[in-house]
Amino acid sequence: MSSAPQLFVVFLGGDPAPGRMGEDHEVVVVVADDVAAARKAARVKWTGTSKAHVDAVQAVSVIDGYRVALQKTDEADESTIDLTYVP
Repeated sequence: MSSAPQLFVVFLGGDPAPGRMGEDHEVVVVVADDVAAARKAARVKWTGTSKAHVDAVQAVSVIDGYRVALQKTDEADESTIDLTYVP
C-alpha cells in the first residue's frame, strides 16, 4: 500500500573507479510514495560511471522549523548547482 508522495533526500555511493581507493558520492532529491520507491528513483539520477548503491534515505517534512509541502506542477525541474569551492 502506498502513501501520499513525500520528499526524500538520498545519499548515493558508487563503487570505486579503477585505480581509486574511495567511492564517489552524490546527494539527490526525489519525490516518491515510500522509501523503496525513493531508492529506485534516486538510482536513476546517479551521474557516476559505476553502479550506484544507496547509503541512506531520509524523508523530509520539516526543515529548520519550516514545513515542506509538495505541489504538483507542469514546470520543468530546476537543475542549477553552485559548484563554487569554498574551503
